[in-house]
Amino acid sequence: MSEKKIITVFGATGAQGGGLAHAILADKNSEFAVRAVTRDTQSDKAKELEQLGAEVIAGDVDDPESVRKAMEGAYGAFCVTFYWAHFSPEKEMAQLKTMAEAAKATGLKHVVMSTLEDTRKYIPLDDDRMPTLMEKYKVPHFDAKGESEQFFTDAGVPTTFLLTSFYWENQIYFGMGPKRGADGVLAITYPMGDKKLSGIAAGDIGKCAYGIFKKGESLIGKKVGIAGDHITCQEMAAGLTKALSEEVKYNEVTPAVYRSFGFPGADDLGNMFQFYQEFGKEFSEARDLNFARELNPELQTFETWLAENAKRLPLD
Repeated sequence: MSEKKIITVFGATGAQGGGLAHAILADKNSEFAVRAVTRDTQSDKAKELEQLGAEVIAGDVDDPESVRKAMEGAYGAFCVTFYWAHFSPEKEMAQLKTMAEAAKATGLKHVVMSTLEDTRKYIPLDDDRMPTLMEKYKVPHFDAKGESEQFFTDAGVPTTFLLTSFYWENQIYFGMGPKRGADGVLAITYPMGDKKLSGIAAGDIGKCAYGIFKKGESLIGKKVGIAGDHITCQEMAAGLTKALSEEVKYNEVTPAVYRSFGFPGADDLGNMFQFYQEFGKEFSEARDLNFARELNPELQTFETWLAENAKRLPLD
């Protein structure tokens, strides 16, 4: 293992980092080794990674010294943050700044940063067609990542910026899957009109990141957008209908109605869907399905993801 180039994987027991860690460990001819960083080294997922051959270490992205230690002696790192654990753009930006500074200090040769667009470049704060949130953001969980790219660039860290997409798993874990209405009919509810949604299986993000590390220097300094599919919500409903052998309707609402639903983050997500809707062309064009499949030949479309996961959907 010592001959291999170490990739420090933050969020190694999560969806994106776990996808990368498992992709490397499954490739017996890989030139890379996994250093899996997790807060809980005793969790089932951490123990599984260790059994598969990863070096599992305790780390805390809020602690600069911990982050620096996790990167020491490594070739590269996968940097990912999880906004939904704390709902704080400032915390997310501080974590990414810490990672960028540690990557510079430890001399990493290649960092892949999981990121999203800074939507304020498309919809300025003074544009009231979309409400400004927390006084400084339009889509906080996008904007914080997009703004934080500068930490890596300014520090001169050799970085590939990986533009991710909507997780298909949001239909399992985030309450966005089919719900049974008073009439007994299943429906998905999105403020997307007839515009296409760019989506991906969360684990495929990590597999694409592995493809980026394998390509090496050619992608340093580049933005690489990935998705498994660009589909309308009507097409999603049709796919769900087929997979569940039961009718699923598309219940179209406005972004304003979605923002009013009141669950934690509803305003952020309402703005996100409005951004998807108004800038769908730009969003989709930044995510090349063919290149994503080149990075990850196992890339799943919505249909292929459903074939494996429809049974996991919590149908209310």
